[in-house]
Amino acid sequence: MAHLLRSPPSTIGSWCAVIVRALAAQGVDGERLAREAGIDPAALQEPDTRVPRAALTRLWQLAVEATGDPCFGLTAARHVTQTTFHALGYAVLASTTLREAFERMVRYRRLIGDVVQLDLVEAGDRYRFVIDVSAPPGAPYEAVDAIAAVSLRQARLLRGEPRFAPLAVALERPQPPDPAPFQRLFRAPVTFGQAGNAVEYARADMEARLPSGNAELARQNDAILVRYLASREASSLSSRVQHALLEALPDGAPTKTALARRLAMSPRNLQRRLAEEGTSFKALLNDARASLARSYVTEARLSVTEIAFVLGFADTATFSRAFKRWTGLSPRRYARDARP
Repeated sequence: MAHLLRSPPSTIGSWCAVIVRALAAQGVDGERLAREAGIDPAALQEPDTRVPRAALTRLWQLAVEATGDPCFGLTAARHVTQTTFHALGYAVLASTTLREAFERMVRYRRLIGDVVQLDLVEAGDRYRFVIDVSAPPGAPYEAVDAIAAVSLRQARLLRGEPRFAPLAVALERPQPPDPAPFQRLFRAPVTFGQAGNAVEYARADMEARLPSGNAELARQNDAILVRYLASREASSLSSRVQHALLEALPDGAPTKTALARRLAMSPRNLQRRLAEEGTSFKALLNDARASLARSYVTEARLSVTEIAFVLGFADTATFSRAFKRWTGLSPRRYARDARP
């Protein structure tokens, strides 16, 4: 069977532009280093530019060498803006809870890069934001440091608390000669040389309602992100299915057969190809329902019964059980907590 050619691992060009800006702020010619790494600095101004992973890794290495700063990833994070990661920055800003914000980072991680895997894991009274770089070719320590720092800066912005801190930080990287920059940034215990990378946050902080939450705006930016990823990953059927589901669900949940017909393939072929990509129609439908359900309940334009019908549930009780599984709250409690 013929296989589609896959493009090499890459990252969004604006991530490289952050490194160049951070270097310039320290008096280093970042554009020269970008060219040395095989990156055209002018191309980084284009929103659709992708940079090969190997070139990005080389740029991180050159940046650390030029600045002599083993904590350069933390420095670079200060130069990230809300538009660095396309519409993701605005979708995160419009999230109604920190949990929802981190879930968006996880859901759209492929926009940032193809190697780093993100996950949000519930662990008792806390959540662990996991940054996994174990898949080859891996990622430099500075990239992991920057992702951890950017996510915390977003959390502080959303909560309006410049001193907001996680419970703990675990990093695979060896301890730098001076770990003080990590302590100053995270304001929490930071351990180095660990088996994995994770930032832990209190469950109460992650699930508290945010004053800046806007479910409708978040959903609009979600749609932009899905379209962007679908256009970039034309060979990814799961992206096309996710896009189709988000478009179709407001008019009622489509069946697998109906969606397969919409994508010009048989239900069996749809199921087989999604399995090859490590997912399923059921899993993608569940994700799309969960995303829209949060938005509809927060907006309070439809009753719980209407939302259940629109999303294709047999009855209100079934929808309410699913919603509590997704959010930990009943629809009515979730809506009440969302009110200013």
